[in-house]
Amino acid sequence: MKYQIGDTVLLIHSNEEGKVVDVMNENMLMVDVNGVTFPVYMDQVDFPYFKRFSEKKLFPQKKEKKFVDDLRKEKPSKGNQVIDGVWLTFLPVIDIDEFGDDVVKELKLHIDNRTETAYHFIYKLHFFGKPDFELKNTIHPFEHFYLHDIDFADLNDSPAFEFEFSLVTPSKKKADHFETSVKLKPKQLFAKIEQLKKKNEATFSQLLFEDYPDKLIEDRVEMGKLAARGYKIYDASKAREHLEPFRSVVDLHIEKLTDNWKHLSNFDILSMQLKTFEKYYQLVVLHHQPSFIVIHGVGEGVLRNEIHEKLRLRAEVKSFVNQFHPNYGYGATEIFFQY
Repeated sequence: MKYQIGDTVLLIHSNEEGKVVDVMNENMLMVDVNGVTFPVYMDQVDFPYFKRFSEKKLFPQKKEKKFVDDLRKEKPSKGNQVIDGVWLTFLPVIDIDEFGDDVVKELKLHIDNRTETAYHFIYKLHFFGKPDFELKNTIHPFEHFYLHDIDFADLNDSPAFEFEFSLVTPSKKKADHFETSVKLKPKQLFAKIEQLKKKNEATFSQLLFEDYPDKLIEDRVEMGKLAARGYKIYDASKAREHLEPFRSVVDLHIEKLTDNWKHLSNFDILSMQLKTFEKYYQLVVLHHQPSFIVIHGVGEGVLRNEIHEKLRLRAEVKSFVNQFHPNYGYGATEIFFQY
């Protein structure tokens, strides 16, 4: 092995020096540069000795005198660090099989905080909608935070990478928390890995958010002015009495929603189905119902997957299941709530 843990190496593309902190496989190293750890391919680094020798000055130059007026009055800047958001980074660990071919063994997951703000975060990994891994921690500005490894074979099990962020230093103008998720289909992952091989790059990333969101400001309207304009004013404690009745079961087959559906595009059909789902979902929640059944059919699973993606981000959802039902087969999802 050309390099060992503890070796000083030179990054060819940036001309920086760092130390090897881990030898990941025959092609890749983990390098630390000024406290930032990241992976590199071995052909992207070299030993720095030739550079040091070539830059060594045989005849030292005479230092010029500096006067008080010439001294810097400000600290030098830290450098041009790119500020472009918080990213989820995937590092494929490549091994060689018995036939001599490169195969991806696992993925190493990291969070890259390319902002000037520190965040608390909660990370959750789900397979087929079921929790598998959870981590709570803090990531500092321009920090590269390692999460965990995931077997490459598990990428066929519909992984969902879910995050909840909050500010380490709260701000009245910023949201209390922010939720986001990443869900990559196997075909997308395979395509990204092939692109890495062609470009000779080590990682690929998915943007979690570019700017932490502002707090939503609720408009305050004087009730007397609304009443004078003819609007009905209800007591908030009795608001549920004026709600539209909820449904414990809603059928989202398009022919159940409209008679004039044959001219609609697939996008229009899906949009109408999701809008109907949201309407009756909210009614069920407002009426504090313990459960809700959504009939989405089987088909290619597009509507089901969209609904499941929404449910994973709802705090009031305790659990949901898509299993065989005597009345609906596998074409329905049952949702259970916690209030």
